[in-house]
Amino acid sequence: MTRPPTSRRWVLHLDMDAFFASVEQLTRPTLRGRPVLVGGLGGRGVVAGASYEARVFGARSAMPMHQARRLVGLGAVVLPPRGGLYSSVSKTVFDTLRTRVPVLEMLSLDEAFAEPGELVGADPDRVLAFAEELRSLIRERTGLVASIGAGSGKQIAKIASGLAKPDGVRVVTADEQRGLFEALPVRKLWGIGPVAEARLRRLGIETIGQFAATSETEVVTLLGATIGPGLHRLARGIDDRPVAERADAKQVSAETTFAEDLVTLDQLRAAVAQAGASAHARLERDGRAARTVVLKLKKTDMTIVTRSATLPYATTDRETLVATAQRQLIDPRELGAIRLVGVSLGGLTETAQGSLFPDLDRGEPAPEGVNPDTSPIPGPARSTPAGGASRWRPGQDVRHPEHGHGWVQGCGHGVVTVRFETRSTGPGSARTFPDSDEDLETADPAASLC
Repeated sequence: MTRPPTSRRWVLHLDMDAFFASVEQLTRPTLRGRPVLVGGLGGRGVVAGASYEARVFGARSAMPMHQARRLVGLGAVVLPPRGGLYSSVSKTVFDTLRTRVPVLEMLSLDEAFAEPGELVGADPDRVLAFAEELRSLIRERTGLVASIGAGSGKQIAKIASGLAKPDGVRVVTADEQRGLFEALPVRKLWGIGPVAEARLRRLGIETIGQFAATSETEVVTLLGATIGPGLHRLARGIDDRPVAERADAKQVSAETTFAEDLVTLDQLRAAVAQAGASAHARLERDGRAARTVVLKLKKTDMTIVTRSATLPYATTDRETLVATAQRQLIDPRELGAIRLVGVSLGGLTETAQGSLFPDLDRGEPAPEGVNPDTSPIPGPARSTPAGGASRWRPGQDVRHPEHGHGWVQGCGHGVVTVRFETRSTGPGSARTFPDSDEDLETADPAASLC
C-alpha cells in the first residue's frame, strides 16, 4: 500500500468550537443542548457567539441579534457576554497547549496557529495523533471542545480546521491540497473579502482553483500590486509565513452602543465612566500601564469624533484614566445625539510611574448629585425588564448564602428568578426572590467554573 507523502512542515490551526456559547453551556448546565445566543440584547445588538444548536436555524456570529432571535424562535436563550470569563478560560486553554507547543500565534480568544517542532517531516498519521492529543488535553483541562486543522502552511491549516468542525481533526496532505483548493469558493482564501470576491466573480472566477489558474498579470490588474501577488501565491499553495508569537497589543479599549441615544452631558459622563472602567479592567488583565487616553463618540448620523490626551507618565490608576477621558467630553447639546461611546488606553508600557499630584490628574469632582458611575443613562443594547426597573439583569452572576452561585434567568415586576448551578453541579434548580432581597448579591462570573 502506498503511504501518503510526508510534509517537511506541518502547521496546525486550533479553533475552539462555538467558544462563547460553549463557555455559557459549560458553566450553566441547564443550557446544554439548547440554542444559545451571546451578544447585545437590544435593537442594535449583534450576535457575538452562537451555539451549534442555534446555528441549525441559521443564526451566526456578527448577525443582528433581532434577526438571529427570529430565526431561532421562542426557544432561543439570549445572554449578554461575560468577557472576563471568556478571557480566563482562553488563558487556561492556551496555557494548556503551551505544555506541548511552546510557541503559539494567537489570533483571538479562541483560535491560534502552532508549528510543533516534533512534527517536522512527520507522516499524516502522526500529525493526526498529535492533534488528537492536544484536543484531549483541552477537553480534560477545560471541558471544552476544539477542532484542529493541519497542513503545509497557515492558509491550508485554517481551511482544514473549518472542515474539521465540529469536534474533529482534518489533516490535509500535499496531494489533497490541490484538489481541495480546486473546488473551494475563492472567498475561503485568506484576504479575499466581499469587494475582491465581486471583482473576481464578474470574470467568472469563483473557486480558488480558478484563481490560481489566472495569470499573475491579470491578478495584479484586478487586485493591485500590493496584495494581488501574495493572494495568488496562497491560491497556488505557496505559504511560507512563519508561526510566531504576536506582538503585544498597542492599546486596550471598551465601547458600548446604546439602545437609546445619549442627549445630555450627565448621560455622557456616566457612559464614559462605564467605558473607562471597562477599559481599565482590561488594562489590569494586560498587566501594563497606559499613558494615552482616547475618547470615541459616534453620533446618530454615524459620524465619529475622537479626542485624545497624553499624560506625562504611564499609570494604572483608574480614577486618573477615567478623569482624563472625562475632560475630553463634548456636550451632546453642541455635538448632537450620541449612539456609541468608547474609551481606548494606549501608550502601553511595562513600567507605571506614580503621579506627584494625583488629585490634579483626576480632575474636578463631579457636580453635586451626579455620580458618573451610577447616574442613569439609556442602557446598553439589552432588554428592559417589564414592570419597572430592576437592580438585576438577565444573565447576571449572583450568589445566595444558602443556595450558592447562580445566574439571573429573568427579572421584573418586583421579583428576580435565579437558576443556581455551576459547571460541576449539573442542571440546577430555579428560585424566585423579591427584587430587594438582601441575601442576593452580585458574584464573580469565574465562580461558575467551579
